[in-house]
Amino acid sequence: MSAVSRFLAALVAGGLMSVTAVSAAERVGEAVVVKTTVTGGGGPIVVSSPIHRNERIRTSDSGLGQFVFRDGTKLAVGWGSSVVIDKFVFDDSNTAKKLTIRATKGTFRWISGGSKSTAYEIITPAGTLGVRGTAFDFFVGGNGVTGVVLYNGSAQFCGSNGCRTLNKRCDAIVATRGGGVSQPERMRANFMNSLGSARALPFLTGNQQLTRSFSISGGCAQRASVQPPEPRVQRARQSTPQTVPGNPDRPTRANATDRPDRPATTDRPAPARDGNGQIPDFTDTRDWPGRPDAEEPEYPGEGGYAANSGGHDR
Repeated sequence: MSAVSRFLAALVAGGLMSVTAVSAAERVGEAVVVKTTVTGGGGPIVVSSPIHRNERIRTSDSGLGQFVFRDGTKLAVGWGSSVVIDKFVFDDSNTAKKLTIRATKGTFRWISGGSKSTAYEIITPAGTLGVRGTAFDFFVGGNGVTGVVLYNGSAQFCGSNGCRTLNKRCDAIVATRGGGVSQPERMRANFMNSLGSARALPFLTGNQQLTRSFSISGGCAQRASVQPPEPRVQRARQSTPQTVPGNPDRPTRANATDRPDRPATTDRPAPARDGNGQIPDFTDTRDWPGRPDAEEPEYPGEGGYAANSGGHDR
């Protein structure tokens, strides 16, 4: 091989190596929030650190990282997590033709950016999550169990028993390696128990706080914790008698609910009427004729009404 040929071969090889190096270090996004310890392929990640394709991001047991990709997609990585930006292919309009992340363990929030929904894919140990212009939280446990809670849009999770679609707010599924994917259903209060971790989904429970741009208004945490109200039990009022102050031997009037049944006032015997059908006009109504304890009225004598006349004696 001539010297010229060797030079050209070296030039081409060098160019290919440069292209490979650039591709391996392709910047796909950056960190916008970092709390406690978050590390990447090059060491600790801080705010504004670039994120590259094929880079593995890890968080400590209290770590939190919020990342924004070039197409506007947002990914929050909660405590104890590990995720790899597996594929990131852009077109000329700065949108992704393909954006794939591989979540090994931990808890995450995903908010889709400006790329087509078919570009997004999330791979977990229990299956693959297809994104349809969506916002959701997902969790991957140490044994591969995966949980997803949808906030808006739709998502499809495909596991060993086929695919399930989440398309309603607060829809949730659980998937395992061997058991496949559960049917989507409204998130219940005991959803965390099915994931086997009290630390799952900390963005939903509020145990880890996100910035406003990563927040979801009207999340599913309250709906998950609300229980149906217990039926109210009508308690009988206690009939313990109370005494009049200063006179302990004299009880006060009992409450209306504690009194024995009494006949209504309409059951009281009607007063006797006179020969004209009129009720005598007695001053003291306790002396009505006809009552068992009534006394005969005393009629006035001279100077008053005559006992047997209809007028006055003058």
